[in-house]
Amino acid sequence: MRSYSDLFRTREFTPLFLSSALHAAASTIGGLAIGTLVYRATESPLLSAVSMFGPQLAQVAGATTLLSAADRLAPRATLTGIALSFAVGTAVMATPGLPVWTVFTLIAVLGLVSSLGGGVRWGLLNEILPKEGYLLGRSVFNMVNGLMQITGYMTGAALVTLLSAQVTLATAAVLYLGSALTVRLGMARRAPRATGRPSVARTWRTNALLWSSPPRRTTFLLLWIPNGLIVGCESLFVSYAPDRAGVLFASAAFGMFVGDVTIGRFVPPAVRRRLGIPCLLLLAAPYLLFALRPGTAVAAVGVAVASVGFGASLIQQEQLMSLTPDELSGHALGLHSSGMLTLQGVSAAVAGAVAQLTSPGAAMTVMALASLATTLTLAVRRRPARPGPDPAPESGPVREPSRGPASAREPEQAPESA
Repeated sequence: MRSYSDLFRTREFTPLFLSSALHAAASTIGGLAIGTLVYRATESPLLSAVSMFGPQLAQVAGATTLLSAADRLAPRATLTGIALSFAVGTAVMATPGLPVWTVFTLIAVLGLVSSLGGGVRWGLLNEILPKEGYLLGRSVFNMVNGLMQITGYMTGAALVTLLSAQVTLATAAVLYLGSALTVRLGMARRAPRATGRPSVARTWRTNALLWSSPPRRTTFLLLWIPNGLIVGCESLFVSYAPDRAGVLFASAAFGMFVGDVTIGRFVPPAVRRRLGIPCLLLLAAPYLLFALRPGTAVAAVGVAVASVGFGASLIQQEQLMSLTPDELSGHALGLHSSGMLTLQGVSAAVAGAVAQLTSPGAAMTVMALASLATTLTLAVRRRPARPGPDPAPESGPVREPSRGPASAREPEQAPESA
């Protein structure tokens, strides 16, 4: 699988792609509205940052309790249910006069629900596409996520300015509903990738198995920590430039888009493998400029250049899949997604706390330095990876996912409850 046209000729790729795009747009528009709403109510950089990235904080609970379900639930029903939950929760947050504590309660609940999303979605993508097509397919999802963020932050900023944060949240709720309908009507019914009932104990056992491999453990840490610390910088855009935050968010999304296109489409595999650490260093270094409190134009350029480094995630996900048994791919990708989002939420809280004591510019500089130090430390500890998947944990029979094109498989015709 060498081209984007090959991807879109693969059955089920397009509805999964469209659903993800709508979900990303809704998340972007809704997150900006929530951050603005909370900042106006509290004038607190900490609470504003946590409100935008708070759902990520709940990911740690899902990663330690729910992840075994990622390979053991019907993908279509699960993704539909997650999107509907976000539609309802976001619509409730659009209620005028809603207390701030209620907003944070809803954010936590939705974060727990979404902890399943990464494992189910990316495990399904890994099943739909041939093995060699995963990185190209994931790069397309990352690219559309970047485009939706650019569009979403600009649209969200306009809606918040011209109308209200509540109207902006209602718009996000409609987009979540569109995401749910796209999955429900566009995806075929599929059996879970693994058998057995999901449980907390099974989640812990599989987490321990995945964590037991030193190369895989280092890959997880590279996926989680440097990325999360830089998202902590992004969480301060609203407090750094309250009237121009949309410009900074859009610049970050544009840089991420460029990085994903370059890494996913144009860089040969032999070269790509050597770019993981340099991309992570690029991700953090430009944020050191914020020590000088640059104006919006200079800050936007620096943010765009830095965000090209988010392409490192594609390199490390490819590495992770080479180190993971197929029947655990959904769980591993869910652990990656939940861990990354958890670190993003924690970093947003830490960055907000530092900004509360100092200033947003100073806090961004501190987070960038921490990201650089983490990347260099993990680079020194890293050992050449030797793919050697571990056996699956004792969980009953596991269905081996088909590796042929999805178009070669007949969808099941039985209706499925959403």
